[in-house]
Amino acid sequence: MSSLARTAAVIERGMEEGLHVGAQVYVSLWGEAVADLAFGLARPAGEGRAELAMTPETIVLWLSSGKPLTAVAIAQLWERGLLDLDDAAAKFIPDFAANGKEGITVRHLLTHTAPLRLADTGWPLATWEQMIQRINLTRPEPRWVNGRTAGYSAHITWYILGEIVQRLGGQTLAEYLRDRVFLPCGMENTFIAMTPEEQAANAGRMAVMQLIEGATPVDYSTESARAISVPRPSGSLRGPARELGRFYEVMLRRGRGILSPQAVEAMTARHRVNTLDKTFGAVIDWGLGFMINSAIYGRVETPYQFGPWASPRTFGHSGNQSSAGFADPEKGVVAAVMFNGMAGEVRHQARMRETLGAIYEDLDLAKVE
Repeated sequence: MSSLARTAAVIERGMEEGLHVGAQVYVSLWGEAVADLAFGLARPAGEGRAELAMTPETIVLWLSSGKPLTAVAIAQLWERGLLDLDDAAAKFIPDFAANGKEGITVRHLLTHTAPLRLADTGWPLATWEQMIQRINLTRPEPRWVNGRTAGYSAHITWYILGEIVQRLGGQTLAEYLRDRVFLPCGMENTFIAMTPEEQAANAGRMAVMQLIEGATPVDYSTESARAISVPRPSGSLRGPARELGRFYEVMLRRGRGILSPQAVEAMTARHRVNTLDKTFGAVIDWGLGFMINSAIYGRVETPYQFGPWASPRTFGHSGNQSSAGFADPEKGVVAAVMFNGMAGEVRHQARMRETLGAIYEDLDLAKVE
């Protein structure tokens, strides 16, 4: 195992600057783990709770870095012949067609080219069924061409993808992901939701995500017992960083155990190319549920990318102001980085770019090929 000295120095400096109180880093090279590190605190003391150190076993919130696992579930249904990517979502959820959404396809949802960025789902107080009902009644965003206009949907589309998994897969989304994605990848401590009993059993190793932007850090809205118990395929997955790394190691091995090599190739190819994303205000390429490295366009400031040294074919996903997970098929790198402090967009983007750059530097891979 490596200490990743440059990477550690970046993370420790961020702790000194108050950007986060802790972090996890998992890195492998061509399938061999080279680092499984933890820094600082999983949660600080306060409000009736004891301080908890961060360890590699700590369960950390992944936020949007967990999105691709639901995308893989969709790809499995595609491989089984239960859906086609160009099927309308309303084929499987008839009520979704309300208010002009009948033309939105599964492919549009996966590539963030569906007009569904804004809606109040009622999470976490609403039940899953109530959230789906709310989304079904949502009106599509105006002046949008399905499949051509691009805008990242932080949450809405992922509920519809999750509901399709439930209706075609014959299980709840949590059960399906556990049986067909998590366990085949060796992700035994990953959850999309946790029952009260699971929360109690894991209380001694649960990190807390905090908002760090203000003068006083506060727990993020994801951290209540109710929020942890309600699945949110767009952002509620939790687990040790190494388990997200295991997922990407499987993808780097061409999907062995969860997908065919052809499906992995399809999911991680560029389906949305050189298109301005209305949410991010930047050109970001997309596969089927995966971000694809968009540094090829020469903009260092493009948000939520994979650092300065990742190869063009790198694919993965990042989480809001906090995390990143990816596989670099040309250099053999898999990395999962989790900070438990949301430091604001500008500070986070700088922090993550420097951290991911340092990982490649520590591996002596800091060059563009």
